[in-house]
Amino acid sequence: MTQETTPRTKIAAAAGAQRKKLNPGLKIALELGPLIVFFVVNSKFGIFPATGVLMAGVLLTLGVSWAITKHLPAMPVVTAVLVLIFGGLTIFLQNEDFIKLKVTILYSMFGAALLGALYFGKLLLPIVFDMAIHISDEGWRKLTWRWGLFFFFLAGLNEVVRHYVTTDVWVNFKVFGILPLTILFAVAQAPLIMRHEIPAEHEDAESHF
Repeated sequence: MTQETTPRTKIAAAAGAQRKKLNPGLKIALELGPLIVFFVVNSKFGIFPATGVLMAGVLLTLGVSWAITKHLPAMPVVTAVLVLIFGGLTIFLQNEDFIKLKVTILYSMFGAALLGALYFGKLLLPIVFDMAIHISDEGWRKLTWRWGLFFFFLAGLNEVVRHYVTTDVWVNFKVFGILPLTILFAVAQAPLIMRHEIPAEHEDAESHF
């Protein structure tokens, strides 16, 4: 049976198709680069220099992304704003709790935004994914529930870790814990995405109406 595509999804897909896309390798480098440098600088010089480098790194990645695509995805922008705010507080007040708390607030915001918008009949996840996948609205709703709850799980997990381990262990968790968990969760969504995927020929046919 053919999956139904609403005008909202088609418009979003058309807009996404018109944007320049980052090379996948460069996109991964921009996402991982600041985190890896954060880890290295923390291991050598401590959390406060590492926080300053992280702040500079997120600004650099946004600049590179804008220079290439003339478009800034929502999640990196929100992440960068929170890194700058809580990173600034961390350095100014010399209190490492702020940069740790940033992770909890960031994922709580993502979870609340996704599920809150869904409650009012809006789908934010296609924007978050920058239309990298093409599935029906039913699929987006199911995926939104899963990602929203997963973000709340990460927020809660970060709260547990930051309260009971040292700063160096927390940095390891942030770099080598959250990322693998997120990758594993994303991979686990493949069956759902495949069940609700919109075939390319169906998209082409819809575009002629």
